[in-house]
Amino acid sequence: MMASFMSMFGGRKDPKQSARDAIVGLRQQLQMIEKKEEYLQKKIDEEHAKARANAVSNKAVATAALRRKKAHETELDRLAGTRLQLEMQVNTLESANLNAETMGAMKKAADALKTIHGKMTIEQVDATMDSVREQKAVADEIADIISTPAGLDLDTSELQDELENLEQEVLNERLAGAEHVPIHKPETARAESSRHQEPEDEEAELKKLQASMAL
Repeated sequence: MMASFMSMFGGRKDPKQSARDAIVGLRQQLQMIEKKEEYLQKKIDEEHAKARANAVSNKAVATAALRRKKAHETELDRLAGTRLQLEMQVNTLESANLNAETMGAMKKAADALKTIHGKMTIEQVDATMDSVREQKAVADEIADIISTPAGLDLDTSELQDELENLEQEVLNERLAGAEHVPIHKPETARAESSRHQEPEDEEAELKKLQASMAL
């Protein structure tokens, strides 16, 4: 059995497949150990029962049963240690296999990146981006020219001068309108003006009366 167990490690095989085969072999060995442990535990229980049944009536039989029980327990402890070692190897192999597969996947990803990048360098990327920005600026300028209607290519300074002239015309019109607005005098001013006009009216009437009497 040990020879067949060791033979699967011989020869040159794929590392992944070798790890899988080793894990399968270890698990099969663990199953055999577990069955052996179940058998030994059953024998231990039987010898314990026999020793108990003969502890009073036949001490020699009871003692022999206890000895066999002790031997089975020793073998069971040995198998438990072996099983622990095998379980640790299984865990180690599974972790190593997982790490190998992970590294393989990462290597494939790195190779794919190298293929995608090819001979691309940082300087080439910078030059390409400069070219992209330059062409975008040209495209924006072309779009501005196309979107501007024909005949509307006016000088900005001319538009500014025209706007200032219009503002001055509006201000002049407002000032001219303010000069023609009648000024309303307060009531006291009107009363004082009427008092000044009363003597003038009386003097005029007196002159008219004198002229009529002379006739």
